[in-house]
Amino acid sequence: MKQKFYKVIIICFILIISSCSTKKSKESHELREYGITLFDTLRARQIPIYFYNTNDWKQKVVIFNHGYGKNNPGSYKTYSKICRHLAQNGYFVISIQHEIPGDAPLAMEGIFYETRMPNWESGVQNIKFVIEEGKKIFPTLNWKDITLIGHSNGGDMTMLFASKYPQSITNAISLDNRRMLLPRSESPRILSLRGSDYPPEPGVLPSEEEQVKFKMKIIYLKDIRHSDMDDKGTASQLETINNYIIDFLNGK
Repeated sequence: MKQKFYKVIIICFILIISSCSTKKSKESHELREYGITLFDTLRARQIPIYFYNTNDWKQKVVIFNHGYGKNNPGSYKTYSKICRHLAQNGYFVISIQHEIPGDAPLAMEGIFYETRMPNWESGVQNIKFVIEEGKKIFPTLNWKDITLIGHSNGGDMTMLFASKYPQSITNAISLDNRRMLLPRSESPRILSLRGSDYPPEPGVLPSEEEQVKFKMKIIYLKDIRHSDMDDKGTASQLETINNYIIDFLNGK
């Protein structure tokens, strides 16, 4: 039954995309936003995803991973200002809803690297599944150039994925993750934007020597707190974040 439900969802989504692709060329740069729910049969798990794009022809892919929202089903839409900016700059953005109602709450005590690892591992599996299915649904996208972006707990998921599957992505961007160590490697390219209020746990960030050795970028933001990095941030704060992200993706 669930497999049939999944197939119906995919077929409906393909019809929607086909309809969108018939628009006149003058509309090809208009921002589109829409969502579907994938179903991972191996894990018997629904994975809601939301898209921001202007077209699906050879665009580079960005996968966005939200911060922990206490299993709120709308968490993946709370970074719309960053996602829209990326889409308007030529990226095909997929935002994943990682926690869903019924999931165990995120651990709030213990050694977080250990107690939160099951949540991060689930996030990594979600990302893998979305990439695999995305290649089938959108074969014309540039799946050889994938960027992961994550805020807070979503940044921890992003860095865990980058550590485990470095050859699967081109860039990994952390918006103030505080628990999962950033991989010490040149590939994928690493950027971390640090909030002004909370320090990360020891060892999360590379030393200055490691930053130089592995060409990692760690940027300390002034007057931008951890909680200012989603849609609650001011226009000025989000402009700063967006500029750093785009500059990094452009190789600056």
